[in-house]
Parts: sequence; C-alpha cells; structure tokens
Amino acid sequence: MKNIVQMKCTAIIVATLIISLLSFGCGKQKEQTQTGAEPTAKQYDVIRVATPTDVVQTIDYYVGDELGFFAQEGIKIEFVGVVPAPQLVAAVVAGKIDVGGAHVGRTIAGISAGAKIKAVSAHLETRPDNPHMVYVTKADSPIKTAQDLIGKKIGISNQGGCHEYTPYAYLEKHGITDPKSKVQFTLLPQTSMEQALRQGDIDVAGFHRNPDQIGTAGEFRVLFSDYDVWGDIGGGAPAYFSEKFIKEKPDVVRRFVTAMAKIHNWANANPQKAADITAKRANVAQGTVRPVYYAPDAIIKEETVTMWIDLLQRFGEIKDYIRPDQIYTNEFNPHK
Repeated sequence: MKNIVQMKCTAIIVATLIISLLSFGCGKQKEQTQTGAEPTAKQYDVIRVATPTDVVQTIDYYVGDELGFFAQEGIKIEFVGVVPAPQLVAAVVAGKIDVGGAHVGRTIAGISAGAKIKAVSAHLETRPDNPHMVYVTKADSPIKTAQDLIGKKIGISNQGGCHEYTPYAYLEKHGITDPKSKVQFTLLPQTSMEQALRQGDIDVAGFHRNPDQIGTAGEFRVLFSDYDVWGDIGGGAPAYFSEKFIKEKPDVVRRFVTAMAKIHNWANANPQKAADITAKRANVAQGTVRPVYYAPDAIIKEETVTMWIDLLQRFGEIKDYIRPDQIYTNEFNPHK
C-alpha cells in the first residue's frame, strides 16, 4: 500500500514538472514574440525623396534601390509623391522631403535667397553624345546660327536655371550682347513642346532629352546643346540636404553620398542596364529611357559651381557675393 502511495506521489510530481516546463517554454516563446527578443529585421535610416516624373532618363534612386546600393549603407529611400521642380528647395528646407536635386543654378539661386541647404553629391556630367539639354528646330527651319535666334520664341519647361541660361550663354558665346532682350521664352510642359514646334507656336524647343527621343526620324534638327556652350562643366542637379539635416545626421549624409557614388559608377559602367531598371521601376516602355553619364564618384566640380555663380551674377539673378563653399561640399564623399 505504501509503495502504491509513493508511486502515485511520484507520478504527480513528474506530471507537475512536465506541465511547468511546457508552460515555461510557451511563456518564453510568447515573451519573445511580444518583446522582439527573437532576431529582427535590419533597421534602416529612411531618406524621403520626391517621386520622379516624366521619366525619360536613368533615375539613380531607382537604380540604387533596385540593386541594393542604399541598403548596403543602411538607407531606405522613400518616395513621397510629386514635388514640382520650383518647390524642391522649399520642400527640403521645410522638412517635407530630406533631399532635393534642383539644377546647380537653381541650387545657387536658392542659397543666395537665404535657403539653408548645401549640395553634397554631383549628378549628371554632360557629354557630346549625351548632353544635359538640347535645343531643336524643325528640320526645314531657317534658324541655323545664333544670329538667327534673335527675335525668336524658345519653348522651355521652367524659367531660370539651365532652361533659360543655356540660350543666353549660347548667344553670348557667339558675340551677341544683352541676350535677355534678344529672345522670347514660352513656358510649356515637355509633353507639349513637340506639338508646339510643329504648329509654329515656338521656333525652338529646349529638351532634357537626347535628339533621338524627340519627334520622328528627320523631323527636327539640333541647333545647339549645353555641351556646345560649356563642354563637360555645365553640370546637372546636385543632391542637397538642409543644413539642419546635415548637422543632425552627418553619418546618414555620408552613407547616402557613398551609395550615390557607387550607383553613379555602376551606371556609367552599365548605362543600358541602368536605363532598363529605371524603365521597369517607372513602369514605362523599355527604350524610352535614355542612358546618361554621371559625374564619376559623385564628386562635385568647383569649376561648375563657379561658372554658374558668375553667370547668375552677370545676369542679375543673384546680387550678393557668394562663395562656392557656401553652395557645396565634398566632405562626405569617400572619394574626395
């Protein structure tokens, strides 16, 4: 009888122990799930950018996101919606987006007007076969020289910057003084430019496209490009952050610039692949996105910044003296 009682007690103790162990295990699993003690996904620093529009050329953000160059640097790019080009500087200053990319001339004008931003990463570099901007006429147009432009209407997408000042500099280069008074500008979206040219509403149209992306074969003729004016120092649209962001998150800026340098060098080595990635991400037809050439290592050229400062001062857009180091820095670039 005593043995039977001892066996029953032993069975009860064993059963209690098993239940306790099972309960402990379940409780620990539940605790891990609730507290995140189990391995978690890598945490990224989010950088908000404007969603690209009118995608006709390679977009470095799409390439970097697709190939993991940003992820390698612990960064996640977040596309937050369309921001019109004239509002980019204000959006960065207000903190609505973290990084902008207005043309270097617009960046300079914004800083001169008091915007607390600074460019940290270069963008496109002009090549003879891959210009930043081209200005075209109809194939049978009588306009063939800079002198022929006097009194004519030029269609552009935005006032100021490369759109407006490239024609001024082209006229100056060919000995025409006071170019502002010599031509008229008509503001049009790029999507309407070709038809306006066909209809005779404008005499010349300015595009951020390669000639083979404009019209049908033989329909238009290139009058000049930004490469004809400045060679490879015309510059593109450097990426800039607010001074506040740079001060508070210098390491994030450094990793962003490192990623941009990797993206640009990869895209220069694989131009068509970069264009195809962009087409896929933008959901546009393959072949409609033109390859581009980026500034190697994403290094900003001082001569580009200096040239645009001089140009904007010469035409009265900026009044006060401003130094190149107020506009940009390469301090966050690993290749400086």
